[in-house]
Amino acid sequence: MTTKGPSRKQVIFPMSNNNMVKFMKNSSIHVASINRILKNTKSEVSVDFIRADLVGITIITNKVSQASDLITIENYVKNSESIDSSQIDMPRLPQLKSYLKIIGIPYFPNRNLQDRLNSSDIENIIKQNHIFNNVTLASKPRVIKVSPKSDMAIV
Repeated sequence: MTTKGPSRKQVIFPMSNNNMVKFMKNSSIHVASINRILKNTKSEVSVDFIRADLVGITIITNKVSQASDLITIENYVKNSESIDSSQIDMPRLPQLKSYLKIIGIPYFPNRNLQDRLNSSDIENIIKQNHIFNNVTLASKPRVIKVSPKSDMAIV
């Protein structure tokens, strides 16, 4: 079973390569053990399989994991035999990332900028607009020019 892209049915455990190799040697035993523990906690989540990837291991579940399920799985992984728990990061669910290229921002200057904006001005303009709530800038804005005819900052 493979998934086309990230889904919330995956739990990602970033860990060292050495830990990953040790953990994957007995992955079928780990699947059965984690499922037994989850069943004992009356969770509806069960592990379908475990796979290795570039950052560590990914545990694929049948349903979206709740916080209690993540804690249960984390405790199991960190307490597994021959695993160095100091080299295992917190488990995380995959996050969807979308990218948006902003090509223009309406701008009405409050002060005499002589048609000059800098990246902090652009960031402040974006923060004031409710459309950009919960948006993180991936890179610094770059101002190409301010068009006085249209009051548009080209970024």
